[in-house]
Amino acid sequence: MAQNLSNDHINLTMLTDFYEITMANGYFTNGFKDTIGYFDMFFRKVPDGGGFAIMAGVEQLVNYLSELSFTQEDIDYLRSKHIFREEFLDYLKNFKFTCDVWAVPEGTPIFPGEPIVTVRGPVIQAQFVETMVLLSINHQSLIATKTNRIVRAADGRAVMEFGSRRAQGFDGAIYGARAAYIGGCIGTACTISDRRFGVPALGTMAHSWVQLFDSEYEAFKAYAEEYPHNCTLLVDTYNVLKSGVPNAIRVFNEVLVPQGFRPAGIRIDSGDITYLSRKARKMLDDAGFEDCKICASNSLDEYIIRDMLMQGAKVDSFGVGERLITSSSEPVFGGVYKLAAVEKPDGTIVPKIKISENVAKITTPCFKEVWRIFDRETDKAIADVITLNDEVIDDEKPYTIFDPNHTWKRKTVENFRAVRLRTQLFKNGECLYQPRALSAIRAHCLAQVDTLWEEVTRFENPHSYYVDLSQKLWDEKNRLLSENQY
Repeated sequence: MAQNLSNDHINLTMLTDFYEITMANGYFTNGFKDTIGYFDMFFRKVPDGGGFAIMAGVEQLVNYLSELSFTQEDIDYLRSKHIFREEFLDYLKNFKFTCDVWAVPEGTPIFPGEPIVTVRGPVIQAQFVETMVLLSINHQSLIATKTNRIVRAADGRAVMEFGSRRAQGFDGAIYGARAAYIGGCIGTACTISDRRFGVPALGTMAHSWVQLFDSEYEAFKAYAEEYPHNCTLLVDTYNVLKSGVPNAIRVFNEVLVPQGFRPAGIRIDSGDITYLSRKARKMLDDAGFEDCKICASNSLDEYIIRDMLMQGAKVDSFGVGERLITSSSEPVFGGVYKLAAVEKPDGTIVPKIKISENVAKITTPCFKEVWRIFDRETDKAIADVITLNDEVIDDEKPYTIFDPNHTWKRKTVENFRAVRLRTQLFKNGECLYQPRALSAIRAHCLAQVDTLWEEVTRFENPHSYYVDLSQKLWDEKNRLLSENQY
């Protein structure tokens, strides 16, 4: 049964960039302690040139926010820096998280520019949590996104996460396995992720098992006798076709069949796997083991898997390690966290914008909501629309969407349903989040990816999915841009 990890039961409050604390001290001394700010997390581009990303890491963010508190050791450390006012340190002693937080649920496809997390609350608090908001969501979204690409390349064949030993730190292995499961892996080699999250732990033997015995045959025989109900043999220690597969077949016949068991499979971890798998498949079939599966591993990624299958590889499942757990082709998910609005004491929300000569870095102001529009006939996603928070898209009436950068590109949609993408995680600091079984999050991910058109999910030059602004939000952004021209 999955456990609530609660961030390893370690107080991570001080896992923050130092400038968050210097700004908090400055906000405190300049009278902004109770000023309400709205901060958005969003990202600017999909890794690997893909058409979409996968949201992940929300549960770990919730755990972090639920446990925010400064210990006496934290206060003593900050005092030792000799830059913080005592009144501010006294404030931290009694710190209590009181913000509102909204986020896109884990497993949901997400797109650039969308506020996937919004934090509203006293600016000291909302600013302070920036580092962990980004760390939690960036890492797991990166791995879930990469995994989903690999799973789609496997075209219905099982993919297992085998990357713990190449992960960037123990937490990269643990949380990476969780994210990989969300993205579509059937399990992991990381045992602790099974114990903590319920990600099925998988694995059989290494080459050292085979080498330890006097012969490959003896190694296979011993393993089959120990695990007859789930016997998968690693056949490439010496020679796949001349030794490994023949010895595996011999053991299957001598050990498993007499006991009424069938072999689970063989694994090939080196060499020309496409060629070897075709030859091995014929040998197994000729021996009467048509049901024996072939697993491939060895520095795989979505492109290698796709090419192997196009070339006729007879592989039933894949074990993918370093290129998945590190997303080595593009190891950064570039989520950012920006101020979008400030709330006055009377409740008036004042929009804020960041302007840059780099157009991609211009932010979208205001307190916002995100909607996904689905075609009622096909159940495919048509577009996402970012609106002001108090706007409602009425899906009983035609609705016009337009490209916010090329406003003449317009389309009126009918016979659609509009769904709010985000849910509230915290209200006034009280946690509203309802944990979901990881298997349910994984199922949600696979189902939601199926709502995207193939043009969006292809690996090369995917169609740009529409993320539009409502007319009111576009007008407000355009007004701020005009007012701040220099």
